[in-house]
Amino acid sequence: MIIIYNCYGGTHSSILTSAVHLGFLPSDSIPSKQQILNTEYFNRLQYKDMGRLIFHGVDEVGNKVYTIGRGTSKALVPAMRNLTMEMHKLYNINEGFAYVNTSGTVPISMTIGGFFSRGLKVNAIGVPLLAIGAQRAYKKIVDLAQKTKQLCREKPDDCFIIDMDEKGQINTYNC
Repeated sequence: MIIIYNCYGGTHSSILTSAVHLGFLPSDSIPSKQQILNTEYFNRLQYKDMGRLIFHGVDEVGNKVYTIGRGTSKALVPAMRNLTMEMHKLYNINEGFAYVNTSGTVPISMTIGGFFSRGLKVNAIGVPLLAIGAQRAYKKIVDLAQKTKQLCREKPDDCFIIDMDEKGQINTYNC
């Protein structure tokens, strides 16, 4: 299975969720601000990196984990889904795909922190807000990573989209 975590910039919530998924961050406790800030790629990607698929590793059952920043595009994930379906039909590919939107985990402090840090380059304000927001969002992030892992075990050859809303409700749609 190929798992692609996605969010607006591809440098905050999707990075943290992929790190929890792969065991780089704990799932049983809230990491320190320093652990969050030291997570590979966290708050390090630039606007030019949007749309870039980044490989993070292989989980304990062999799923390949990626992230991507989609920006304001409403077309990126559907285009990727359509490409996946076409590849399945044309080339008889038996690999499952999960497209996981992590944006629903993001509290306002992370949004503001990301704007200050990535948008305005004011890290003195943005980075502390990002770390605080990430800690506040952490339970939702862990829940989303765990639900993704569960669904990937249940449907290893399927293609599906996982979406978490602002209230923490997780919805799943088949491709």
